[in-house]
Amino acid sequence: MKAAVVVTPGTIEIQQLPDPAPGPTDVVVKPAAVGICGTDLHIMEGEFAPAFPIVPGHEFAGEIVAVGSEVSGYAVGDQVAVDPSLYCGYCYYCKRARGNQCENWAAIGVTAGGGAAELVLAPMANLFKLPAHLEARNAALIEPLSCAVRGFDVLPRNVADNFLIYGSGTMGLMMMELAKRAGAATVSMVDLNPQRLETATRLGCTAAVTSADELDAPRGWDIVIDCTGVAAAIRDGLTRVGRGGTFLQFGVANTGTKVEIEPYEIYRREITIAGSMAVLHSFDRAGELMAAGVLDPEVFVSHRFPLADYAAALEQFKNGVGRKILIEP
Repeated sequence: MKAAVVVTPGTIEIQQLPDPAPGPTDVVVKPAAVGICGTDLHIMEGEFAPAFPIVPGHEFAGEIVAVGSEVSGYAVGDQVAVDPSLYCGYCYYCKRARGNQCENWAAIGVTAGGGAAELVLAPMANLFKLPAHLEARNAALIEPLSCAVRGFDVLPRNVADNFLIYGSGTMGLMMMELAKRAGAATVSMVDLNPQRLETATRLGCTAAVTSADELDAPRGWDIVIDCTGVAAAIRDGLTRVGRGGTFLQFGVANTGTKVEIEPYEIYRREITIAGSMAVLHSFDRAGELMAAGVLDPEVFVSHRFPLADYAAALEQFKNGVGRKILIEP
């Protein structure tokens, strides 16, 4: 099979690799599409992946082409999306239902061969069978949506909260769509990219601005979510949280990024600062939301590239051009 391989940090090659063979409870999936996200960029820059070479691609869906001897409930020809999480199941955190904090954490596309390939191995336990009306080429959106669902799991559940979201890329737009469906009174978006703000406006946000200073919110916001991982945005967002409000660090910052906080203000205003990491018991729920039409693929997906152009697609993502970029192996 052909695959995009990050040989060393900064170097990607299209290589011919052996076809994977399924173990007893595994399947082999032929990806219809694999998404590019910030984690892939971090891997390319030498972060996250514990060893190289590695085939990236943790957001993918496709068709089962082979099944292991003990696989049940799935068959060759089934269309599936794949949760990339590989938890050990026996460590301290796994036993407390916190698999995304697994002490032996692993993931397809990060520590194991990913979806940027013509074939990829996946455990039966990680599959979500797609309904007939949901195309596999669009179902690669389920994985990032499952991360957004996890983000909402750690937020308070109050109807009529006011949301301020930094970053109107794919993840910011997904958080916006979930906020609207969670009963938000308002959802305002902050981004420096005018094209992305146009998309946020198209999807029905309350306001789309380049600076929160443009918004009238004397009491701040109930919920502030950073989807950028950028220190300046995080620093600004922390000052915008209203009394009793919550700040969610959802965007993936570079390791070593530091932001100063004022402990007295956290104390005085009773602010909650929360984090949300990847997927946790949220993949199937995201699949059900996707099947119900919570996202419009025609809006969320801006570019589709062949596998041979993986490096160019990643560079375009790095430059902030477009929305969700998909590779179609």
